[in-house]
Amino acid sequence: MELMFIGADHEVTGSCHYLRVNETNILVDYGMEQGTQTFQSCELPVEPALIHYIFLTHAHIDHSGLLPFLYARGFRGSVYTTDATADLCSIMLRDSAHIQMQEAEWKNRKAKRSAEHAQVEPLYTMEDADGVIKRLVPCEYEHKIEVCPGVVIRFTDIGHLLGSASIEVWATEDNITKKLVFSGDIGNIGLPLMKDPRMTKEADYVIMESTYGDRNHSEEKVDFVGELTKILQRTFDRGGNVVIPSFAVGRTQELLYFLRQIKEEKLVRGHENFPVYVDSPLAVEATGIFQRNSVECFDEEAMELMRKGVNPIMFPGLHLAITSDESKAINFESTPKVIISASGMCEAGRIRHHLKHNLWRKECTVLFVGYQAVGTLGRAIVEGVEEVRLFGETIGIRAEIAKLVGMSGHADKAGLLRWIDGFAQKPKKVFVVHGDDRICKLFTECLKAEHGLNAYAPYSGTRYDLIAGQFLYEAEPVLLKKKGHIISDVFARLVAAGQRLMAVIYKNEGGANKELGRFADQINALCDKYDK
Repeated sequence: MELMFIGADHEVTGSCHYLRVNETNILVDYGMEQGTQTFQSCELPVEPALIHYIFLTHAHIDHSGLLPFLYARGFRGSVYTTDATADLCSIMLRDSAHIQMQEAEWKNRKAKRSAEHAQVEPLYTMEDADGVIKRLVPCEYEHKIEVCPGVVIRFTDIGHLLGSASIEVWATEDNITKKLVFSGDIGNIGLPLMKDPRMTKEADYVIMESTYGDRNHSEEKVDFVGELTKILQRTFDRGGNVVIPSFAVGRTQELLYFLRQIKEEKLVRGHENFPVYVDSPLAVEATGIFQRNSVECFDEEAMELMRKGVNPIMFPGLHLAITSDESKAINFESTPKVIISASGMCEAGRIRHHLKHNLWRKECTVLFVGYQAVGTLGRAIVEGVEEVRLFGETIGIRAEIAKLVGMSGHADKAGLLRWIDGFAQKPKKVFVVHGDDRICKLFTECLKAEHGLNAYAPYSGTRYDLIAGQFLYEAEPVLLKKKGHIISDVFARLVAAGQRLMAVIYKNEGGANKELGRFADQINALCDKYDK
């Protein structure tokens, strides 16, 4: 029985852990690396076609984004996750595939103009996304599920995103059972719509995130409705628009919750009927999924509104823009308005068009409601650049630039400690992951020195024997030599197909001689065709 650490070790994206129980190969998450990476992540210890199951904590791309990539390379197992996460993945993985295909197309157009660039293929295609979506197995919270002999799991609401969960795993090998708990991303308390994270009482081993393990959010509860009202009031009084770059899933729905309250209570004087536009097809689809999963996932405050017949994220004056024509028409409407559009860091999508139309207008406000990574257009605007390039034009920044601070879906240090202290007995070992190098180290030392826990922050490639309770291999950090590629060439795809073929061959061991012979003949015929 072995646990191996693959991704998001001393880093915050690309979450992936490998678990072997008996002869069963399991992954917990398989996320895409995003932003700047410091360390090299190791390869999976087995070929994708030999992975039997994946347990998915939530739908964010840094936890789910490589599932289609795995499918493209032969994975045909089952992906267990919550009902809401399965729903969100059905749109988010397709959206990610669309982005991969667009980027490959752009690079190939560039390649035609330069002899130095080879033709490329996307990391994965829409067909790959559709394929892995069909492998999703939706599960209810708090229900034990026997996945296979020796493996039982249970999902517990962790309050980070609709459908997000910590995952309890009971693993049995040689009549010895060990319980593991994978925290996933632990949610912040008091988020609109979302329940607060639920505690887990016992575990032998805990694998927990540490994103904000070095800091606490504001001790004072932020009055988001009050702060947002002030921004809307002064902007509308100037005759301007409030443009909000927002992440389509999660943050957009939280904003709608606040805006509904503002409109319902008529808090913006003289502009009570201001229109709100959500200009993102992904955000529109996600909002529908939020509504469909309200009974299982919404907190008591939101459910009380539902019982009164009030939809917490829908209201008069809300317009959902789906088509390109609907998006373009927004900027020809002169009424002061709220425009919510993706992406959250202004790196792509329709938000860039709205910035082009509003950044130069001193009466408008661009309101940031989420983290802006280094190197993004959003970060540059927040830090005070005077002009930006959009669609080949230089746009001077005259609009008010504002931030709604404190809106975080991640638990702070106090929240992380609250969750780990919720175990009735101290786990045998706590593995600290999903935090940058400095924070991982600081939080690990805090758990050891201040909470008496046997804590350890593994680097990618570390392997641990869960029955013996000892390391099989302690990996050293390997610095990333070059930026990770988001595209893959055709030959790599061919190699992956060959690896899948070998996995299929082994799966057919013991089959009928007649069928095995026919299979061998087909393989040899294919080899004869290309062995030139």
